[in-house]
Amino acid sequence: MGEILLIRHGETTWSASHRHTSYTDLELTPDGERQARALAMMLAGRRFVRVLSSPQQRALRTAHIAGPEVDAADPDLAEWNYGEYEGRTTPEIHEDQPHWNIWTDGCPGGESPAQVGERLDRVLARVAPLLDRGTVALFGHAHSLRVLGARWIGLPPAAGGLLRLDTATVSVLGHEHGRAVILRWNQPAPPPPGPAPDLSGRH
Repeated sequence: MGEILLIRHGETTWSASHRHTSYTDLELTPDGERQARALAMMLAGRRFVRVLSSPQQRALRTAHIAGPEVDAADPDLAEWNYGEYEGRTTPEIHEDQPHWNIWTDGCPGGESPAQVGERLDRVLARVAPLLDRGTVALFGHAHSLRVLGARWIGLPPAAGGLLRLDTATVSVLGHEHGRAVILRWNQPAPPPPGPAPDLSGRH
C-alpha cells in the first residue's frame, strides 16, 4: 500500500509575513527556492504513481525544483479562498473581528470550512484508489493541506487547526492495520550539506 505525501510550497513574501494568501499568485522568494531545492534531496529516489499540484505558481514552482514531474494542476488543491481577508494577517483581522477563527468561521466573500472540506474530499476520493499501485505526491498550501490531513483520518475540516504546517515541509498519510493514519507531519527538509559552523568564539 502506498502513501500520500503532502508537500507545502516554499516561502513567499506573504508567507514570510504571515499574510493570508490564496488567489494572489506570488512567486517564491530566494529562500523559498532554496527550500524547494532542499526538498529535492528529501524526495530523491522516490517514485510516484501520481503527482498533483495546486494551480498557483508557488506550488508548481516548488514541485518543479523539488523534482517530481507534475501530472496535473488540480484546482481542488488550491489554498482556502480567504475572500475579504486576502493579504491580511490574523492580528489585523482581529482588530475588527476579535473572535474570528478561520477554522470555524471561514472567510467573508471566500470559503467556509465545509466548502474547503468538500473539495479536499474530492482530492482524496481521486487519489486513494491509486495507493494500491504506489505513492502519490500532492503539492499545495498550508490551510488546504491541513484540512486534507484532518479529512484523511476522518476528522472535520476544523480539526486542521490542530495540525501546524510550515513552508517546504513534507507530511505523510498512510495506513496502520487497515486504518487511515498520519505517519509523519510537518517534517522539514534537512539543511544543505556544508562545513560545520565555527563555535570556538562563542561562550
